[in-house]
Amino acid sequence: MSTDTLVQVEGISRYYGEHCAVDKLSFSVRRGEVLGFLGPNGAGKTTTMQILCGVLAATSGTASIAGYDIVAQPFEAKRRLGFLPEQPPLYREALVDEYLHYCATLRRVPRARRRAAVANARERCGLADAGGRLIGNLSKGYQQRVGVAQAIIHAPEVVILDEPTVGLDPNQILEIRRLIGELSEDHSVILSTHILPEVQSTCDRVLIINNGRRVLDQPLADLRSDSALSGISIALQQPPPPGELESLEGVREVVPLDRYRFRVTYRRDVDTPVAVSRAAAEKGWGLYELIPQADSLEETFVQLTRGEYLDAGSGDPAAP
Repeated sequence: MSTDTLVQVEGISRYYGEHCAVDKLSFSVRRGEVLGFLGPNGAGKTTTMQILCGVLAATSGTASIAGYDIVAQPFEAKRRLGFLPEQPPLYREALVDEYLHYCATLRRVPRARRRAAVANARERCGLADAGGRLIGNLSKGYQQRVGVAQAIIHAPEVVILDEPTVGLDPNQILEIRRLIGELSEDHSVILSTHILPEVQSTCDRVLIINNGRRVLDQPLADLRSDSALSGISIALQQPPPPGELESLEGVREVVPLDRYRFRVTYRRDVDTPVAVSRAAAEKGWGLYELIPQADSLEETFVQLTRGEYLDAGSGDPAAP
């Protein structure tokens, strides 16, 4: 794995009995990158993050942090990982400094460096004057800051934030967004949220999953209308291997959405939809659906996660 790739997920699946919560999911995150991790409720986001953090074991596949496998080398992997769950793990009856010193101890920060680590985390999270305050007396926005501070107390290379702005007022949201931007200077950040404008404001790339499967993994810039890339979703009765679709002129990426549907990203300067239609007619693929990709993140999210993909991988295709 490249030293610039700090998170590498390869084909992870997780079953709960017969239910598949995550299905052969693969992605990576580079150093200094902020990845927006999106999906509807029940898509598998929380399960994926728990696998990355070593809380759950994947049924199959691998996940590594900074080159260390989370199962085979959990101690080394977790040393390089910070996590803020949706409900910050705070002790309301503790002072901010007491809590952060405790977190530094749990993270095995050497005793001689703990005071400096706490001071640095407080400073970076806008808590410089809050060390002697009771956590339970802080506003929700400041409690979120304390939650972020515990996630970075040990200077991890990867920080995972789950819904970090839920319940905050607009000013507090702007402050947390600014903090996320600052974190990306030294860390790789995975941001899981339902607030799409937050992703557009803070993230470099967006990963959307639905029913445990990846349906989009693309730089945010490529979703804008002035991008050099565009996309279509297609449905084929007799689909070829994805590699054959990738060989068509102008195609940059092919992502299977289910057994019959594919998302095709292509260069705007090439009329790839015409090439797809021509190839489908010549080779008997049975093209029965071709939908242009929406330009906005919100429209793209709705298009990729609406009900038509709920039965991904099973059943017969819809009639043309």
